Amino acid sequence: MTELFSEIDDELRREKVQKVWSRYSGLIIAAAVVIIAAVGGWRGYQYLQAQKAAEAGAAFEAAAVLADQNKHAEAEAAFTKLAAAAPPGYRNLSRLRAAAEAVKRDPKEAVKLYDAIAADSGFSGVERDLARVRAAGLLLDTETYNNMLQRLEPAAAPEAAFRHTARELLALSAWRANDATAARKWLDVISEDGQTPSGLRSRAEALQALLPRVAKS
Repeated sequence: MTELFSEIDDELRREKVQKVWSRYSGLIIAAAVVIIAAVGGWRGYQYLQAQKAAEAGAAFEAAAVLADQNKHAEAEAAFTKLAAAAPPGYRNLSRLRAAAEAVKRDPKEAVKLYDAIAADSGFSGVERDLARVRAAGLLLDTETYNNMLQRLEPAAAPEAAFRHTARELLALSAWRANDATAARKWLDVISEDGQTPSGLRSRAEALQALLPRVAKS
């Protein structure tokens, strides 16, 4: 008896499956096709992205070789071309490298390139700070202290990746402007930061020795 009931249940299940299939087979097949196409499309996209990254990496290395060979104009052109078409990671690196190569050709143009990077939210905070510092380094001998402060203050903040260089540039700019108060302020910040590199600390101490002594009250 138990076997009979089991056979009846199996037959009923088969009938239900057949009814469902006859009614919804088109939808089931369409859904399966969509899923297969989506998976295939995603894998194809991943393959193309990996291929683009590999091509961009090779092009970046070739441009870097040109720079190492002091072929700066060719290197700048190669990095600029790569920045226009490469995936985001290589695009950002290429723009930074193109600006660095432009320094040899036209420092003012390089400053513009760095400023554009510093203002671009598509770059990370570290990359933008690097652009700020490099542009300020090119302007140290010509820019006013107030303008340097406006440029570098974000990069000089605690925990900023390039704060040590930014603070040194601000101290030098203030000293060049005969602003002893501002120079002393940044030199003190440098000396009080326990992570200040030893070389920079020594330069800061030497510059501090050149400042006029503060009158005792």
